[in-house]
Amino acid sequence: MKKTLLMFASAAFLFAACNNSSEETKTTEPTATETTATETPAAEAPAGDVATITINANDAMQFDIHEIKVKEGQTVKLTLHHTGKAPKEAMGHNWILLASGVNMDNFAKEAIPAKDNDYIPKSMEKDIIAHTKLIGGGESTEIQFKAPAKGTYDYLCSFPGHSGLMKGKFIVE
Repeated sequence: MKKTLLMFASAAFLFAACNNSSEETKTTEPTATETTATETPAAEAPAGDVATITINANDAMQFDIHEIKVKEGQTVKLTLHHTGKAPKEAMGHNWILLASGVNMDNFAKEAIPAKDNDYIPKSMEKDIIAHTKLIGGGESTEIQFKAPAKGTYDYLCSFPGHSGLMKGKFIVE
C-alpha cells in the first residue's frame, strides 16, 4: 500500500512539473522593465516588423535598460517613461540615438546650452538618428523610427550631467 501511494505521489509530482505553464516559464520581449541592482537587462526585439521597446528612467539618473538589440531596417517603437516625481526642469530625461562614430562626450557638452531645444544641440542634429522630447516625472513619450544599418550605436540622455550614467548600446543585427 505504501509503495502504491509513493508511486502515485511521484507520478502526480512529475505530471505537475511537466505541465507547468505558469508565468514563470514564459518570457516576454523586448520590454524589460524589471531590474535588480546587480543586473542590467538587454531588450531584444522579436524578429517581426515592429520592435516595441519601453525604457524607464528615474530620479536617480538611471535607465533600466543599457542594451537594446533590433534587426536592421526594423521599425522601432520606443516609449520612454519617467518613473520619478521630479519636474523636467530639475530632472528631465530624453533618449537620443547617436549616429555611428559620434563622440558621446562631445555631444553631451554641446547639449548643455540647448535648454530651449530639449537639450538637443542644433549644431549636431545631423548626428542624431532618433530622439524623444524631454519629459519630467510621471510623463511618457513615444517615437517610431527605422533601425539603421547593422552595427553598434550609442544612446544617452542629454540633460546636463546625465549622460555619465544614462547611456547604453543600441545593437543592430
